[in-house]
Formats: sequence, C-alpha cells, structure tokens
Amino acid sequence: MKRIFVIVVWLGVALLGAGAFGKIAFDRGEPLNATWFVVAAVCCYLVAYRLYSAFVAAKVLALDDSRATPSERHDDGRDFVPTNKWVLFGHHFAAIAGPGPLVGPTLAAQFGYLPGTLWLIAGAAFAGCVQDFVILFCSIRRDGKSLGQMAREEVSERGGFIAQLAVLAIMTILLAVIGLVVVNALKSSPWATFTLAMTIPIALLLGLYLRFVRPGRVLEASVMGVAFVLFVVVAGQWVADSPWWSRVFTLSGVALAFAIIVYGFAASALPVWLLLAPRDYLSAFIKAGAIFTLAAGILFVRPQVLMPPLTRFIAGTGPVFAGKIFPFCFITIACGAISGFHSLISSGTTPKMILRESHARFIGYGAMLLESFVGVMAMVAACAMPPGIYFAINSPPSIVGGAGDAAAATISGWGYPLQAQTMTDLAHKVGELTLWNRAGGAPSLAVGMAQIFSSTIGGERLLSIWYHFAIMFEALFILTVLDAGTRVGRFMVQDLGGRVWKPFGRTGWMPGILLSSAIIVALWGYFLYQGVVDRLGGINSLWPLFGISNQLLAAVALVVATTILMKMGRLRWIWVTLLPMAWLVVITMTASYQKIFDANPRIGFLAYAHALAAQIANGKIPVEKIAETHRLIFNQRLDAAVTGVLAAMILVLIVEALAQWYSILSRRKGPVLHESPYVATRWAANFSGAAHGDD
Repeated sequence: MKRIFVIVVWLGVALLGAGAFGKIAFDRGEPLNATWFVVAAVCCYLVAYRLYSAFVAAKVLALDDSRATPSERHDDGRDFVPTNKWVLFGHHFAAIAGPGPLVGPTLAAQFGYLPGTLWLIAGAAFAGCVQDFVILFCSIRRDGKSLGQMAREEVSERGGFIAQLAVLAIMTILLAVIGLVVVNALKSSPWATFTLAMTIPIALLLGLYLRFVRPGRVLEASVMGVAFVLFVVVAGQWVADSPWWSRVFTLSGVALAFAIIVYGFAASALPVWLLLAPRDYLSAFIKAGAIFTLAAGILFVRPQVLMPPLTRFIAGTGPVFAGKIFPFCFITIACGAISGFHSLISSGTTPKMILRESHARFIGYGAMLLESFVGVMAMVAACAMPPGIYFAINSPPSIVGGAGDAAAATISGWGYPLQAQTMTDLAHKVGELTLWNRAGGAPSLAVGMAQIFSSTIGGERLLSIWYHFAIMFEALFILTVLDAGTRVGRFMVQDLGGRVWKPFGRTGWMPGILLSSAIIVALWGYFLYQGVVDRLGGINSLWPLFGISNQLLAAVALVVATTILMKMGRLRWIWVTLLPMAWLVVITMTASYQKIFDANPRIGFLAYAHALAAQIANGKIPVEKIAETHRLIFNQRLDAAVTGVLAAMILVLIVEALAQWYSILSRRKGPVLHESPYVATRWAANFSGAAHGDD
C-alpha cells in the first residue's frame, strides 16, 4: 500500500511538471504567469533527482559506502577533512555558483523565454548534473585528483598536458568575462561602486577580527559583517546624493577595469584568511538570502512574463549579441545548464571532504540542480520586465543609435514599444544616472529583481534600495568566483612554471606567489581591458568566447568521464556521458567556426577585424582614433586565434581518447584503471562527521 502511495505521489509530481511545461511551451495568449516556471522547474528537478540520479548512482557508478573515502584515509585537518554532507553541499554550491546562472539566462532572454528555459532545465538534468556527479565520483576514487591529473592518467600523458593548458586558457577567459560583467554593472553608478568597494574593508575587518581580536567567534563576525553590508547599501544613496562623493565614486569603465585588476592581484597574493576567506564567507549569506528571497518573491507576487516565448532575433540579428539560436543560445546559457568550471570544483576541494560515496549524488547532482534553479529565476526576472526596457538596458549604443528618443525609436521599430521618458523615470526610481546601454546582463537583472522585491516589500519607495541591493548581490556573487579563480589560476601558473624551474612551483615561496599572481592577472586583465574598450560593448565578443571556452571544458570533463566508465566496463551505460559530450562537441565546434569565420562583423572575429581595417583604409576613422582601432583589430584577431587554439586542443584530446577507446573495445590491450586500492571504511553506517569539527 505504501509503495502504491509513493508511486501515485511521484506520478502526480511528474504530471504537474509536464502540465506546467506544456503551459510554458504552448501558451500563446495572454502574458504567462511566472508561477508556471517555478512549478515546471521544481517538479522536473524532483523527478530527475529521484529517478535519473538514482539510476546513475546505482547502475552507472555503483556507489559503494563500504569504501573509505579520501577524507577518511588521508584526514589531515587541512585539505582532507571529513565534512557533514549538508555543510559540504553549501561549500560546493558556493564554489560553483558564479555569474553564469545569473547573466547567461538574462542575455539569452533576447531569444524569448522558451528556448532558454527548456535548456536550463533539460540541460541541467541530463548533462550538467551528470558531469558534476560523475567527475566528483571519479575524483573520489582517485584520492581527490584534479581533472588534468585524471586526464593524464586515464586518457594519455599528452592528453593530460593539453587538458592542463586548456584549463588555464579557459580560466583566463572566464575571469576576464566575470570582470567585464562587474564593470558594466558599476560603470557610472556611484551608489553601486561605493557599496561594492566597501565590502573589501569590511572583509579585511572580519579577517583581522577573527584572527586576532576574537578568534573562533564566527557568529559574532557574521552578524557584524552582514550588518555592515546592509548599512553600506543604504549609505550608498547618501554618497550618490553628495556632489563631491558622487564624483569620487563615478568611475569610467577603464578605471573600474584597473581597480578590479588590482583587487584580483591582492586576492591572489594576500593570505587567504585576510581577504579571500572572510569575503567569500560574507558573500555566502548574501547569496543564500537573495536567492531564496527572489524565489519567495516570485511565488508571492506572481509576476507576468512579458517577453514573448520567441522573439524576432532567433535568426541571429539580436542587439544584445549576434548569432542564431543554434548554437548561441546554448553557449550563452552556459553555467545554468552545464559548466566545465564545475568539473574543477568536483575534482578540487569537494572530493577531499566528502564522507561517503553516496553523498556524491546529493552534492554533485543536487547542487547543480539548485544552480539551474537560480538560472530559471534569473530568466523570469529578466522576462518579467517590458521587452522594450530589457533591450534598452542591454543593447550597446552602436546598435540602437545611442540613447534617448533615437534609441527608443529603434527599439519601438523592432515591435517593442518604448518611450525615452520611461527610461528616464526608471533610472530616477532606481537611483541611477542612466540605464541606457548598460550591456552585460547584470543591470537589467537587478531591475527585474528590484521590481519583484519592491512588489513584496516597500513598493516604488524602496525600488532604489532593492536595485542596489541586487547589484551588490550580483557583484558579490561574481567576484567570489573572480578572487577564488585568480588564486586557482595562480596555482596553475606555478604548477606549469615549476616544470621549467622547480622553485617557482613552491606555493609558499613569496617571489613565486607575486610573480605568478601578476602573470594570471595580466592574462585575464588584458582581455578585460579589451572588452571594456570594445565598441560593440565587449559582451558581444567576450561572452560567446566565455561560453565556448566553458562548454569546451565541459567536453573535456565528459571525455575523461566516458573513458573512465569504459575502463570500468560500463559499456551498456556509456551513453550517459557520451551523448552530452557529443552534443557539447557539436555546439562548441559550430560556435567556434562561426565566431572565427562568419562573414557578419557582429559574429565573426575576423570579419569584424576586416571591417575595421576597411574603415581605416577608406578614411572613415578619425585620426585620433586610428591607434585605438588598430588595437581593436589586433584584439579581434587574437580572439579568433584563442578560439581556434582552444578548439584544436580539445579535438586533439578527443583523438587521444578515441585511440584509447578503440584499444579497449578491440581488446588490443587491457584497460588500466588508476583507482586507489579498496580500503574498507572504519566508520559506522550512521556516521555524520559532526565529531570532526564540521561546524
């Protein structure tokens, strides 16, 4: 009887999710209520976790809780630390949650709400969650080894070296785009700039407080830190209203770029307890609070989704970024559905802290479902505002003809009515000088979030407070990845440099720390500067490059996962990783080819460089801007070269893997699996990890 009841309940959940999905996909009447998106996502996530993740855990991976994990066998209280699964879930989610699930869906909303929402949910369930889960399992079985180390052992020595180089290159692009999103969010906004800037001394204060004043008093420091952050959000309005202070914190894009570069160097070189740890810990509270408040706000306010399911821009003429719905919707959504960056976390700190193999399902598969849900909420927030306002905020001036009446006329001509006065009034309500041409996704998402929040508490009177809280939340969300990613990038540079000169590889040697920090910051800082000065707004070129890089890294992870499953003798279930890997290879190779060779200057890097060169030759560029234009031409050609090299590196890795697969399938040589030897766990079945200081 109980079994029948459980079956009926899950059948009801599945039917409810299918009905909500049908409503989203086929409704063409009045504006759709956002509640349908929440219902469809939650029901699909529940079914996917209950059925598909259980299938992967039992049949594909055969998780074994009798086997001791690395945290038990190598417990050192520093890197290998047995950790309660709920605590580790929070750590893992905080580490993987970056700009992708916020910015990607917001930008992809230019195609309409339907394609992005479908990919966010289906892509996460069948690709992103599987990648995170399987790579976490593989790393657990190999004493917490990194993705590059697993590629070197399981695919080939050459393939592993290529994977390491590809990861460093992809990390460079990732950090540059993260910085660009922050620059576009803070540009010409003294309120937002002040608020975010103040989180740095607050973090330093917390670090010193916990280190020297009240060691171990985490709760005290947490309450104090959150109180300070909320205070500076409100104080930002006083700064914006002050003629002198507003001038101090009204920075250009280039000035902000250099400020972020300096911050990245400091975050990489300073002791982790002084800046990185307290700042990330502080941002975790803001992340969790904002995410769950937004979800509650959507359910309470039940806003209408005003963006159509499909827009006229699916053919590739979009103002936010150019390119057809295939492949650019998929590489734009990026992290909300599948993220190669997650594989670095799933083969980084998390496998060294997990208690039991069975926890990999909850942490690996479950945390990615939560990130996908963040992406769905971001899509709702972006699509709940009038489309005319969305395009006014996200379109660069070169596309819409500047700002004001000219831009309003252009956007209205696309079929999305807009009055210039509407943008002026909205900017005044949120406390900004202007909202025109704020490309990057973050400002428009903040407007959408603020409208939902203010409809719940405070009305229009608190719209400006909510807007700048949302900007601060997004920037904290994003900078958490930038500072941690820069530090990880520094380790990669030291590891590669240590092959040439061994002292450089010592992570405790201060000259090596400073030099490697400078190298990684210079690498991503160059691409950041390039995006800031780009006439098309930077996002048009850098976000697709980020999406391609990120998805190529996911393809690397799935190649490694497929190879390991094949060596484990799981040929019957090899499609679980092989199909998403093949799909990603098709998407990324198509996008790479189009970004390099497409004849449209808004899509192809080389076409844009050729168009700029032609303008110089025809005398259409003012003399004082010729040097800048030559830099843009060089940068476009560099982007094309980077894209081509990354794609070629992944293809070489795939060829190496295919040779390995052929040897296994043809039985020319027996598969050699580099798993750690089986060691039986000494822990009781109900062990929670609480005794190991997880709190």
